[in-house]
Amino acid sequence: MADFSIGVDLGGTNLRIATVSTDGQLLEKVTLGTKTALGPNHVISEMCDAIRQLSEKYQKEGKFLGAGVGIPGIVDLNTGMLRKSANLSGFEEYPVRTEIERRLGIQKNGARVVLENDANVAALGEQWLGAARGVPNMAVVTLGTGIGGGIVLGGKIWHGMNGMAGEYGHVTLEPEGVPCGCGNRGCAERYASASAILRMAKEAIAAGEAPALAKAASSDPEFGAQSIYNLAMRGDEPSRRIFRTFGRYLGIMLAGIVNVLNLDMYVLGGGVSPAWDAFAPTMFDELRARSLVYAATAPDNALMADSRKEAAALVQKESITARKTIITRALLGSDAGLYGAARVAVLSS
Repeated sequence: MADFSIGVDLGGTNLRIATVSTDGQLLEKVTLGTKTALGPNHVISEMCDAIRQLSEKYQKEGKFLGAGVGIPGIVDLNTGMLRKSANLSGFEEYPVRTEIERRLGIQKNGARVVLENDANVAALGEQWLGAARGVPNMAVVTLGTGIGGGIVLGGKIWHGMNGMAGEYGHVTLEPEGVPCGCGNRGCAERYASASAILRMAKEAIAAGEAPALAKAASSDPEFGAQSIYNLAMRGDEPSRRIFRTFGRYLGIMLAGIVNVLNLDMYVLGGGVSPAWDAFAPTMFDELRARSLVYAATAPDNALMADSRKEAAALVQKESITARKTIITRALLGSDAGLYGAARVAVLSS
């Protein structure tokens, strides 16, 4: 068997640990609950127990190269310190990497622990084995409760000056727009995220303009972006209008990213990406109108890129030879971060 590394996805709800071979095979995956209420020391102890068990199991067949840990929040790449995280209570200024290395004694065998932002490792995962496989320069945009993202240049994560590159969600789209938790107004994630979809639905309900949405909101305790998408697909016009608005703002944001970065591929992931049919047409219209770069390099069949096989074919046929700009959906789902975390450990070894 090939040598292997371990990828960790430390989220606010779930802690997932996977053994991944250097040729990209996911050998085993363990999922635990993230018990943040018990404190960071408990969470790190459970993580290290799982890393130890997996590494010992597979060391019989290959060399353990190290562990990569994807974590939400602001990461100090030099010290391995988690400076701040909205989803991990109690982890502020916590020395994650040092604690893992101490508990595992991992440096004794030459292996390394690498701490990285979760969106960055998801981008690396999609570049290594997902929608952008074989594309050295690409970006991922994750459309969830907020908007996250990462950039890969030359097959490696691009961090910017201090690890904050890829903060697409806080690009200003409306200078005097909806207030954002970051302190700004009109940020992209207030207009092109799952929370933005829900906000627009509540506003339509309050205005008395969306009876189907009002009925769904009163009867469904889990009413959210998925519920609104289901109504849109059944032809409810207020719901369809919400996704057109979402697509418009997403297109405005992407146009700026395309104009600045001029990469081969942009991959859309996160919980809202399955609603592609509802927002992509408007998104592409906005992209063509607002980005000269995209208008000049868009493939003729851009909308086809939501098909996974067709997206791969477009990359091979157009992006590499004719230098077209491909915008498509992510392939690896929630496993992108696990693959990317495992990969970053290998690249850093």
